[in-house]
Amino acid sequence: MNFDQRNDSAPVISVSALNQAVGRLLERSFPLQWISGEISNFTRAASGHWYFTLKDDGAQVRAVMFRGRAQYANFVPREGDKVEVRALVTLYGPRGDYQINVEAIRRAGVGSLFEAFQRLKEKLDAAGLFHPERKRALPMFPRAIGIVTSPQAAALRDVLTALQRRAPHVQVILYPTPVQGQLAGEKIAAAIDTASLRNECDVLIVCRGGGSIEDLWSFNEEDVAYAVANCRMPVISGVGHETDFTICDFAADLRAATPTAAAELAATPRADWIGSLKADVIDLRRAMRRALNDAEQTLDNHQRRLLNPGAQIEQQRHKLRAHATALTHANRAPLTQARHQLERLSGRLSARKPDAGASRSALSGLQHRAATSIARQLHHKRDALSALAAQLELLNPQRTLERGYAIVTDDHGSVVRAPSQLKPDSTINLRLAEGSAQAKAI
Repeated sequence: MNFDQRNDSAPVISVSALNQAVGRLLERSFPLQWISGEISNFTRAASGHWYFTLKDDGAQVRAVMFRGRAQYANFVPREGDKVEVRALVTLYGPRGDYQINVEAIRRAGVGSLFEAFQRLKEKLDAAGLFHPERKRALPMFPRAIGIVTSPQAAALRDVLTALQRRAPHVQVILYPTPVQGQLAGEKIAAAIDTASLRNECDVLIVCRGGGSIEDLWSFNEEDVAYAVANCRMPVISGVGHETDFTICDFAADLRAATPTAAAELAATPRADWIGSLKADVIDLRRAMRRALNDAEQTLDNHQRRLLNPGAQIEQQRHKLRAHATALTHANRAPLTQARHQLERLSGRLSARKPDAGASRSALSGLQHRAATSIARQLHHKRDALSALAAQLELLNPQRTLERGYAIVTDDHGSVVRAPSQLKPDSTINLRLAEGSAQAKAI
């Protein structure tokens, strides 16, 4: 059998393809996670990348942190530093070395401190210490500025230098306190309470220089936050550098990126105010001159339009006469026109007026004929009525009764015409010519 012949169809891959496949497998199997260890063999390359070894008592792993991530780190690690890195497990293909690609780095223990920071921040926010509506505006012209910091701190020199340069006329009052170490938070809160109680300044600066989260932890204590929130005057927090945030920053009325920035926010430069005032003076003078020129021009216009009182009265008299003449003509013209129209209408009425004499004679004849006809008809009607009355009188039952007759009715008022209508002992009514009577039938 020839052992050089390949009887299987499995593909042959290169070392580069193998390392790439292993690298993808590692990245899929181990997502980003925090790893703790000690820094060893730290090197910062000219490109800005960091190379080091992360080790503990039993093992070590190579690590790289590229410049794009390293520039956001708030410290440069040194040999032997205990750190925590957030990294992705990967493989460096050209050498086939297993390593970790670091995305973020922090000092060991910072994770627990950050969790404590977050818990306190959420608690104080729920209590209302950070609400925007309780933030106060800074005074525009402070007479005195208070500073809460350590007398030995470089931040104090920076603040004093900035205030001396910008506003040398403003009084500065120092409330000394330790800004780091044991019980520093209580002392910082006490210094803020002292400044509030004395009420000697218009604005208060709480500051210190940059440092690690452990160095700045005194400004993350609850006592400091309540002291800042309850302070009588507005508070500017200038703790650390631009990337550093503390609980004091959130509780203060205004946060400054640095102590120097806090001093710049507290006091506007005197030169700026003087320059602004000078510019305002120039603008005011120009406005006053412009207003005076306009007033003078308006006065000249009124003076040219102003007339002598006598001439003005005479002018008004001419206007009055003109109005009177116009009024007279205005009244006379409608009357004349109405008179002419009335004459025309009267002429037309006279032309169309009928002859009333003939109509009156005809009316009199008709009235006479109507009266004669009515009298004749009344006479005929009266004669006919008399004849009817005589006939009616002949039929009057009363006349019959007067001749001795009577009208017999039963109890029901019915006229009795036959003896069969009567019952024995029944009552009958007799109507006579001069009254009535009752009788019983036998």
